[in-house]
Amino acid sequence: MELNIGENIKKLRELKNVTREDISHKLKMSLSNYSKIERGEIDLTISRVQQIAEVLDVEVSNILSFDASQIFNISNNKLVQATGAKAEHMHFHADDYKEKYIKMLEEEIKRLKTKEK
Repeated sequence: MELNIGENIKKLRELKNVTREDISHKLKMSLSNYSKIERGEIDLTISRVQQIAEVLDVEVSNILSFDASQIFNISNNKLVQATGAKAEHMHFHADDYKEKYIKMLEEEIKRLKTKEK
């Protein structure tokens, strides 16, 4: 399994409805350099990943293990089907993804409750 932290950050940022400009400003870096992070052109330090996680208000583990198929049911995505991808040739583990997503949400709820106190 290839770890693409830049892509994961981009997907989480988009899901959180945060612009590249907002996140680059909060990280005190240029938009150009931040864009390189999302494109995977910059190797990230652990501290930078932690900073990004704080800005996005997610756990570092969410950045490291984000899987879009946990959020979106790719097998029913008309765009994917329109590209000629055949669902019978794709392997989906919906139950596994569902359980991982539920666990991720439960952890996020617990973290937010702790943060609220």
